[in-house]
Amino acid sequence: MWHLINHLVSPRKFFNLSNKIRPWLIALFIASFSYGIIGGLLIAPADYLQGDGFRIIYVHAPSAFLSLFIFAIMAGAAICGLVFHLKLAFLVIRHSASIGAIFTLLALITGSLWGKPMWGTYWIWDARLTSELILLFLYLGILLLQSALAQKQTGERAIAILILVGFIDIPIIHYSVYWWNTLHQGATLKLFSPSAIDASMLYPLLSMIIAFLAYYCIVLFMRMNNELKDKRL
Repeated sequence: MWHLINHLVSPRKFFNLSNKIRPWLIALFIASFSYGIIGGLLIAPADYLQGDGFRIIYVHAPSAFLSLFIFAIMAGAAICGLVFHLKLAFLVIRHSASIGAIFTLLALITGSLWGKPMWGTYWIWDARLTSELILLFLYLGILLLQSALAQKQTGERAIAILILVGFIDIPIIHYSVYWWNTLHQGATLKLFSPSAIDASMLYPLLSMIIAFLAYYCIVLFMRMNNELKDKRL
């Protein structure tokens, strides 16, 4: 069974499969991004409290979600790399870190732009904001460690351990609005209960999240394939 799994996740299999999937991901990205932008900026009505200022959510919320999602993917890859010694796992980590850092920075910037008219300030040491900033520092630390460690195998293990240690920040970010008294609002999208947002605003938001996920996969696959091609793995 393990031999079959290892065969399916081999670099050559991944290279061929990702090349077949990528056109579909690009089509998904274009369709979902187009609907999300049109629905979020033109179709969805203005919020009764925030007015048109709420529309930044269509960039902020997907960016924040991706910042957590990508780190979770990296943590899963770190376990696979340390336990099962999968080559692809370390490739996922190497090429996901910079993408995750960009999404985290984008989430912080858009959140600050929203915070100025709503809270009267660009930044406050709110639990959600502070823990998200820590996540950015974790991403940057991973990127610096990748650049600093010359020995590949030792460096990959060190980075994987750092990711697993830093993963504690992910549930802190998610539950911070419930554990502490914060200015940041609670979850807009809920998995097991009705979402606290009207359908006309919800569907474009879900579409933008799908678009951002597709974009992450497209860029990740392209970067991994380029390295696999260069190294002829």
